[in-house]
Amino acid sequence: MRLGICAAVESAADVRSAGADFLEENVQNLLQAQTPDSKWKGKQLAGNSALPVPAANCLLPGTLKIVGPSVDFAQVKSYTITVMRRAQTVGIKILVFGSAAARNLPEGFDRQLARKQILEFLAMAVPLAAEHSITLVAEPLSRDESNIIHTLSEAMSYVHEIGHPNFQCLLDTFHFWVNNDNLADLQGCAKQIRHVHVADRQGRVPPGESGKSDYRPVFRILKQAGYDGGISVESPGWINYTAAGPRVIAYLKRQWQES
Repeated sequence: MRLGICAAVESAADVRSAGADFLEENVQNLLQAQTPDSKWKGKQLAGNSALPVPAANCLLPGTLKIVGPSVDFAQVKSYTITVMRRAQTVGIKILVFGSAAARNLPEGFDRQLARKQILEFLAMAVPLAAEHSITLVAEPLSRDESNIIHTLSEAMSYVHEIGHPNFQCLLDTFHFWVNNDNLADLQGCAKQIRHVHVADRQGRVPPGESGKSDYRPVFRILKQAGYDGGISVESPGWINYTAAGPRVIAYLKRQWQES
């Protein structure tokens, strides 16, 4: 088990000072797949990072829809090819498929058609990920952020239908808790969890900072399943990593040890 923090690569030194093992970037910030190669600086930024960058989230920009009446599949495929190529270049092994704005259904849009469109995207993207030694992970999101793929069981229905080892599932404790997902479902898919995001339910603050979230039941299931991947603190708006970071990392280590 390795602990990381979701942050811009420019903050890698502060994230390392907090005690993290790695940094998780944002695809739009680091890989910038809509920027020409001649202007892309991500390789240099990652190369100068004080920490490895094995994972990145926010796979698709909100402007590049994969659901709805006006999906430009050729543009989506071209974008995805660039993402996978650049991700491999900088050493990313995990890409997170959350991307609420890209996958959300327009009002009144047919849900079965939306599912079909998401599966069409995944059927294209997952083999590309495999070609570049990358695993794509489906992220269930809260109902406040997204109107599709909320629970682990819903995410796993896509994983099962695609049926490819390079498409697995992500557990985000914040979304898990606010959606009232359950530990039984986590136990049922724990062996297919390939990445984890953590934040307290109360205020989505870094782990331990609210004093109201217990990670041990979740961690216990992951440990029993032999989980040895990364666990990233994802707390939007948190930028002062050196102040709370050591406390947050120490808290997560204790929670893991006690689980």
